[in-house]
Amino acid sequence: MSGKSTIEKYSLREIRKLAEREGAATRPDAPEAESLGEAFWSRARVVVPPGKASVHLRVDRDVLEWFKQQGAGHLTRMNAVLRSYMEAQKARN
Repeated sequence: MSGKSTIEKYSLREIRKLAEREGAATRPDAPEAESLGEAFWSRARVVVPPGKASVHLRVDRDVLEWFKQQGAGHLTRMNAVLRSYMEAQKARN
């Protein structure tokens, strides 16, 4: 992996300009969300996730079925659980 950062920072003003230029991506009848405020946006950052690797993984049938029962995106959720565990272990060291 190269040392080049994949993080790009945008001000709230820049994000609003992009949104105006590209048009609304939501339905016209979608409800307006509560503002997150300037403090949130001053600390916000865009993080490009690392690339994915395809792997064959054997898991217990009941574990897989449980994740599938949660709906679409079960593999993404399984990855998120593994990532959470990894981050917790890294924080301990």
